Amino acid sequence: MRLKLGRPDIGQYADRFDVPPADDHRPSVTFLGVATLLIDDGESAVLTDGFFTRPGLRQVLLGRLAPDLTPIDECLTRAGTTKLDAVLPVHTHFDHALDSAVVAEVTGATLVGGESAANIGRGHGLPAERIVVATPGKPREYGAWTITMIESEHCPPDRFPGTIDEPIVPPAKAKDYKCGEAWSILLRHRSGASLLVQGSAGFVPGALADQRADVVYLGVGQLGVQPEDYLRDYWEHTVRAVGARRVVLIHWDDFFRPLDQPLRALPYVGDDLDVTMTVLGQLAAADGVPLHLPTVWERENPWA
Repeated sequence: MRLKLGRPDIGQYADRFDVPPADDHRPSVTFLGVATLLIDDGESAVLTDGFFTRPGLRQVLLGRLAPDLTPIDECLTRAGTTKLDAVLPVHTHFDHALDSAVVAEVTGATLVGGESAANIGRGHGLPAERIVVATPGKPREYGAWTITMIESEHCPPDRFPGTIDEPIVPPAKAKDYKCGEAWSILLRHRSGASLLVQGSAGFVPGALADQRADVVYLGVGQLGVQPEDYLRDYWEHTVRAVGARRVVLIHWDDFFRPLDQPLRALPYVGDDLDVTMTVLGQLAAADGVPLHLPTVWERENPWA
């Protein structure tokens, strides 16, 4: 097979960036790159991941990583949030959890995840009362949101497998941010609006069989280099499992590129968004489910 060079042209999917805009009186979701989502009703808000530092590839490969307060502050300000009820890493690779403890600290949030996420919080010095180790499958309330963390898997290959068993004190190497516990995160607002955040394109067959969600924010990083049967199984055990009426794709952008520059797709060497869009587009059309890409920084209403 001939190696594909370059990266997909995100412009060819311009018609997919059409999630309905939010209004002032309903819950909204704001996409902030990778799997970072601000989920907000104007009074109560939670955030998945909170990854804003986005170090470059050279630093990731050769250097050490630490949260950068400048982009963290700039991104939170641009997103219009100063207070959060919870920060929820979908797993603990650096491109999800590097900044999570800092974001929790500056927004007054509780850091919620597995023991690996807790050790990121402890390494940062986050107080114990601001760290919650989730009980899989047990709902817990954070502000206006009831959140249930369901055990999941990372999409293959997991380049840094295992758990974080000791507190991480940055700066640390990328490999120190092991995957840890991966989650399917179910959120239900007091209004009844519900969504599933599947931050990594991995799944546990049957894990979501008894759950329901109106909307799925579906992680697709590395999905395009999997066998087609894997993509079909992924859709089956996430979107179809929860009976979703709308799907929004996340974790497709090049996370080595700062958020103050236009988003672009990951290069073909690590993923193939074209394959993902083709296969998932066919599945969505067959199921009558709208399939979207989110617009960064925009408050959107996927429940409209």
